[in-house]
Order: sequence, then C-alpha cells, then structure tokens
Amino acid sequence: MKITFLGTGTSTGVPEIGCKCEVCTSKDPRDWRLRTSVMVETGNKRILLDCGPDFRWQMITNKIYHLDAVLISHEHYDHVGGLDDLRPFCRQGGIPVYAEDNVAEAIETRIPYVFRANKYPGVPNLELHRIDLNSFEAATIPIIPIRVMHGNLPILGYRIGNMAYVTDVKYLPEEEYDKLRGLDVLIITALRKEYHPTHETLDEALENIRRIRPKESYLIHMSHKIGLHAVVEKELPPHVHYAYDGLEVEF
Repeated sequence: MKITFLGTGTSTGVPEIGCKCEVCTSKDPRDWRLRTSVMVETGNKRILLDCGPDFRWQMITNKIYHLDAVLISHEHYDHVGGLDDLRPFCRQGGIPVYAEDNVAEAIETRIPYVFRANKYPGVPNLELHRIDLNSFEAATIPIIPIRVMHGNLPILGYRIGNMAYVTDVKYLPEEEYDKLRGLDVLIITALRKEYHPTHETLDEALENIRRIRPKESYLIHMSHKIGLHAVVEKELPPHVHYAYDGLEVEF
C-alpha cells in the first residue's frame, strides 16, 4: 500500500490569509499546508479520501491522472469543495463517490447541476453511493467505515487494509476502537496544542495513538497554531510523525 498526503492543513489552510505568525511566514515548505486529503493506492486501485477545495492543485502537483473511487468523511467545505474538479477524471466513465446519506444530500444540494436528469454538457459524472457503518467495497477494495465524532457532529473515518484515516475527530465512540486494532498506519487529526471544541489537540491525538497502538502514526489537519514543523516533530514520540503535503509512505 502507498499513501500520499495531498494536504495536511485545517479548513483555512496554512499560511492563513493575512497572518504574519512564524508558521505562516515560514520558508520551510512543510509548513505550507493545503486542505486535508489523502490518496491510497492498493491492489492497483487509487482511492481518494476527501476532496477539498485544493483538489485541482493537489492532482497537478502530484501528477495524478486517474482515480477509482472517492470516500467522503463529511460535508464541510474543506472536505467536499473540490468535487466539481473531478471532471477530467470522468472522461472515461463515472467516478464512484461514497458518503453517508446526510452527506450525500448535502452534496446534491450544493452542486445540483451534477445530478439533474438533463445535465449541462461537461459537468462531472459522479456516481453517488450512500453508505452507513456497514463494510462495503470501493473499486473492489474492502472498506470499513468508522464512526467519528467531530464535536457533536457524527462523521466517518475509514479503514482500508491495515491503514485507518480519522480526520476531524474530537473523540471516538467506545465501540469503534475494535475497528482500529492491528493497524500498521493510523492517520489522525491533531489541530493544535490548545483546546478546541470539535477537533483533537496534539495531546488528545497522542492519547488516542497510545490506546490504538498502531505501528506508525501520522498527524494531519493541523492549523498554523500547532507550531513550526521542524520544532514540533522533535517533540513527538517514536513512531509518531508530523505529516506534510507531498509526503509518501509505503508499507
């Protein structure tokens, strides 16, 4: 399996517009973060996890020209804002997009022209599949949905093989931890060091990692308030990594 971190930033991205802090003015490219998205390649298939507003640039910079499926965690704009840019990937047929029922409804409401019976020429051909917490297959690859609480909002994480993607998490329901046993790689939110009502802090992410006990963990969805990459990565325990845009991991 190969994982490419297409974006590792929070909803505002880093640098944040108008900010002059040391992170937003850093010359280290690892401190420049597009909105969170991950590409998983397994079994000769490419599965995109979330499709935010930076999707177009993420595809261009990573030279990705083919997708087999898209999994959506929730309806917030930083995770679905790039769906219209799937158009070039639909030239050979529809792209399956998997989302919970309420998320699918939100997508249909925001880009209704994509789902009309008489479509305007050139709109993306999105095959919207409604899912729940039952396992399913995307592009023949088994997927296990994971219930994640984004504050009071229930959203989805996903397990693919021995990798799990858990973004925008504040906490996990107790029964979901069984789905995270035996992981080789855990990808999980660590927004910043200070308390936040709907996202894990760095300490909360590390506590979850200690409980889940994956072989390797990668932190994502960081804001500029997390601190400089070069500084924070030295504070992390062994086998926990501060992910950055463009990072590739194979296992």
